[in-house]
Amino acid sequence: MTEAEFREAAARWLSLVAADAELSPYLMGLDWDRLKAHVARTLTTGEELPHLGWSEAQHRRATDYLTGALSRPTFWEQVEDRCPGLLPERDGPLVEAALRQLTREDSRPNRLALLTVLGRAYRHYGLRPEHEGVIDDALRTRVPWRRVERAARRAGEGPAWWPAEVIDHDRAADGIAVLTVRPWRRLLWRPGQAVPVCTPRHPGRWRWYCPANAPRPDGTVELHVRAVRGGAVSTSLVHEVRPGELLHLGPPADTGLHLGDGRDLLLVAGGTGLAPLRALVEQVAASPGSRRVTLVVGARSVESLYDAITLDKLRHDWLTIVPAFFSHDLYAEPAEQGDALTVGLYHHRPGQHVYVCGPPLMLAGARLRLLAAGVPANHLHLPNRIPWQ
Repeated sequence: MTEAEFREAAARWLSLVAADAELSPYLMGLDWDRLKAHVARTLTTGEELPHLGWSEAQHRRATDYLTGALSRPTFWEQVEDRCPGLLPERDGPLVEAALRQLTREDSRPNRLALLTVLGRAYRHYGLRPEHEGVIDDALRTRVPWRRVERAARRAGEGPAWWPAEVIDHDRAADGIAVLTVRPWRRLLWRPGQAVPVCTPRHPGRWRWYCPANAPRPDGTVELHVRAVRGGAVSTSLVHEVRPGELLHLGPPADTGLHLGDGRDLLLVAGGTGLAPLRALVEQVAASPGSRRVTLVVGARSVESLYDAITLDKLRHDWLTIVPAFFSHDLYAEPAEQGDALTVGLYHHRPGQHVYVCGPPLMLAGARLRLLAAGVPANHLHLPNRIPWQ
């Protein structure tokens, strides 16, 4: 092989490693151009690949990737050959995985997350109809480009995704984890919005999660995740992902849970639907005024109130936190017994704006129930796009 072919093989190898959930964290902070040049030199001299701190098993897998890289071009290289400069090399695997997933994704919410990311990518990279055939050829499949184009027309300006390092992972309760991630560059969002999240453990699968905090000076984002049956991404985020791993966050999307005027608030949360409502509480705390806030948190027992420690730290004279126990805990006050919506209605006062977020069964009849209880329609706020798990 020529020197140029060795450089191409090194670039293909790096793309494969970057798409590997266990190996990609070791690339954080490295100069990719220098690494590719070093790997190309090892190919010409017959030296061993650099370990980069990974285990022997991980090193063997990286070596296998190099063997594969020497044999066939990657998706990115095929696109680069016909449309030079169209896609950045490090983003090639992400684009490929998302486009392949779009051809088989049949869940509407998950498809919406994919299209939110791909629409922004289409716009951000300046893709045009003349590029679509090139990409289809490289994928050896047909992408539903009309959907992507429509998403691109709705997309705003900015990156398609933000690489983020997991800096903390807390198994807060059975089947629930609280992840703190730090994007490599600042992600701008508003409390109540949701972001698509992807882990390299399941390439191309983007799922909606809502930050549980208002924007912080250090840029970190807190995610509350419940492992759901059949949910590969949520299961990995809860049971497998560890600090130091790489995730990707997509463009924030509105959910209908944004604060309006300075009216008093009744926030009713079920399960991990607490996340966006806790972010709203932090938003109120950042600019205190005369409004009062009641936060009702649904849980089956004291033990399953997964965010109890953080909630206990939210001490404000304008904030009242009420746990609602489905199991009718014997030690709970009568006003705290029952499902979250029942307890919320007990604490409702005229003039309050009511925000409700929780699992699908909780949301299914919430609007009709609240309207029947006399809550004006223009005072009622439920998530209008995002499935809460």
